[in-house]
Amino acid sequence: MKRYQNLLLMIAVVVLAAVPLRMLEKPAPGPDGKVVEIFKGADDQAKNVIHEIAPGYRPWFKPLMAPPGEEINTLFFTLQAALGAGFIGYYLGMSVTRARMRRELDKEAEC
Repeated sequence: MKRYQNLLLMIAVVVLAAVPLRMLEKPAPGPDGKVVEIFKGADDQAKNVIHEIAPGYRPWFKPLMAPPGEEINTLFFTLQAALGAGFIGYYLGMSVTRARMRRELDKEAEC
């Protein structure tokens, strides 16, 4: 039963992440006629500053895969952060459990 609960929880997390992105509507263009970017971040701002400083700059690498939209790019970044946090939490939990088990074994060995 627990296995199915975990599977259902994972499906629920994916649905909770995907449904809002599907429901999101693009805003109308701004007063200057430019398209308003809702998921614009520091990477885009840095790219614009680099092009202002050195207009002839060309990146060293090209992306292996270009996401279809900025919201998908944000989703990938969020998933990467969640996986990293999960890994760190798992490692810390295992370290605490190992230390606790070692202390219990040492206590049993002394008796």
